[in-house]
Amino acid sequence: MQLSTAPYEERLTAPRSWWLISFLVGISFALILVPFGTLPMLGGLVGGTAVAAVAASSYGAVRIRVVGDSLIAGEAKVPVSALGEAEILDPEEARAWRTHKADTRAFLLLRAYIPRAVRVLVTDPEDPTPYLYLSTREPERLVEALRAAQAAA
Repeated sequence: MQLSTAPYEERLTAPRSWWLISFLVGISFALILVPFGTLPMLGGLVGGTAVAAVAASSYGAVRIRVVGDSLIAGEAKVPVSALGEAEILDPEEARAWRTHKADTRAFLLLRAYIPRAVRVLVTDPEDPTPYLYLSTREPERLVEALRAAQAAA
């Protein structure tokens, strides 16, 4: 079984600055616990950093994949036969499509720290979703993989 002619997988990881922020959250917890002694302070540093790092990691764990005849974006799994044209959005156009041009029925896999995106039309008449908005660092590769999967389907 051939999965895809142009396989694509991307993880929308959190930016590096979020890991520094996680450490600063740990320092904040440590400072809060200073009056209780050294051991609680160290526990606050480790625990606060760990909780913030897990939160940053889980937010950045979402994936976009083109596998076989399906587009899997976060929780959504859509057959490529139900998709229309994919449009690459530059940073200004991406901002417009996630603000004033946005449709409330659209599926948004939105990460504000990723400036570019792809908008994929949904052509299935039974699906009320008009389009998928997918934040991506590699929009050209995603569109190419979608086109290859649609051609193979």
